[in-house]
Amino acid sequence: MKPPHARFLVQDEARVREIVASMRRVAVLGIKTEAETGQPAYDVARYLATHGVEIVPVPVYFPDVTEILGRPVYRKVADVPGEIDVVDVFRRPRDLPPHLDDLLAKRPRVVWLQSGIWHAEFAEALARAEIEVVQNRCLMVDLMRL
Repeated sequence: MKPPHARFLVQDEARVREIVASMRRVAVLGIKTEAETGQPAYDVARYLATHGVEIVPVPVYFPDVTEILGRPVYRKVADVPGEIDVVDVFRRPRDLPPHLDDLLAKRPRVVWLQSGIWHAEFAEALARAEIEVVQNRCLMVDLMRL
């Protein structure tokens, strides 16, 4: 028998489509700047922005940058005002645990770990808090499929 929080570990294609179709505001944790065009951590956000998604940049590096994609930068997800549908994460799996408290404080509807990013304990902790988690998928690719 699966634990109750297992339903928040999203693997169902129909649910992935629902998330992508309904997202309006996406915080991009680990976003790169315009100087890094050609890198997924910038290009995915730019693609989403050109397809009607409001992007909220949350870079990990670039301490002097105050704006990315014409939007103000926040240093923590919890500092972003208002609701967030999805937090799109561009961090190595080993770098995820330090972001857990920040994400739990904000309580986004979904935390989306980009292609190649998978962390069972991190995902479990979010799922136990009833935050949906998608792992190892590219948000841009799934948006293109719609």
